[in-house]
Amino acid sequence: MLIHSDQGSQFTGYEWPEFLKEHNLIPSMSRKENCHDNPVAESFFQLLKREQIKKKIYQTREKARSDIF
Repeated sequence: MLIHSDQGSQFTGYEWPEFLKEHNLIPSMSRKENCHDNPVAESFFQLLKREQIKKKIYQTREKARSDIF
């Protein structure tokens, strides 16, 4: 299975390649600062932020989760 990620620090450290290897996953990574590499996800999160969570402050993760899902 292919796992696509951006170049965030959680995906560029030592632990991430080990995790992928242990679970037989194939890494794929976006180019630096290029939202066009994954337009479906970028579009979804832009819409989510604009329509659902803009300017909201959630007191707990559970409240955020119930509002989003």
